[in-house]
Amino acid sequence: MAHTFLKPTVIVRTALGLLLREIVLRDRANQIVTDDLTETKVDVSLDTHVYHAVAVTDEELTLDIADFGAQVLTPQVRAVAEDIEDQVAAEMTAATYPTTLTLDTAKPEDTLVDARAALNKANVPHGDRFAVLGADMESVFLKSEALKRVDASGSDSALRQAEIGPLRGFTIFSSNAIPANQGYAFHRTGYVLSLRAPRVPDGATFGRSESHAAMAMRWLRDYDAAYLRDRSVVSVFTGTNIVADGPDGPDPGTAPDFVRAVKLVMA
Repeated sequence: MAHTFLKPTVIVRTALGLLLREIVLRDRANQIVTDDLTETKVDVSLDTHVYHAVAVTDEELTLDIADFGAQVLTPQVRAVAEDIEDQVAAEMTAATYPTTLTLDTAKPEDTLVDARAALNKANVPHGDRFAVLGADMESVFLKSEALKRVDASGSDSALRQAEIGPLRGFTIFSSNAIPANQGYAFHRTGYVLSLRAPRVPDGATFGRSESHAAMAMRWLRDYDAAYLRDRSVVSVFTGTNIVADGPDGPDPGTAPDFVRAVKLVMA
């Protein structure tokens, strides 16, 4: 018999940050004018249950496994984390971007300047800006003259460890989860990832749900006497979304536009 339950949409509260122009010029001579403040929200459905389950026999537990955490649990957690990263990457690649820039392979840092200008024009805050690059695009950056000269890059990490780090106002990372010839320059609030650890069922022999630093996961472990083996399961409910803005910020009454991120492509 199959159970049928109605699952309510989970509304996730998150500090999205308003699109506000950087305050540089201010006139103190005029009387102040009061305005209304409006909070906004982005709906995220926790519609995916990511899990990883393994069965460990008595022989393996006795003769092969010296450290259960390092040899079993850590690879399980990593498998779930990679699945979550793939979901975020899928959200990024499927989004519609009002600004798409073709990478200048001779001076890729100039393309970052153009991405910065696009975000500036949309009043996206200057802080907390990041860029994620695919493998081929990362190679172009690492070969650029700007990163070969420590005085231009601001750090020797690109020379010594092939880490790009901060460049032109963006903290740069590389990821194999996105296409190798693509990249994304965005503000921290451009994408939403929500995680919730499932409750530990009452019938579980051992179980624990933990949430820390916006990360969450549940671990269950019990013994299957019918097959003489331990079972270990880690899981989490996940949901992703983008933050689309109207002319004056997130507003369901206006045509939304995804201005908090810029897509980078290679010709």
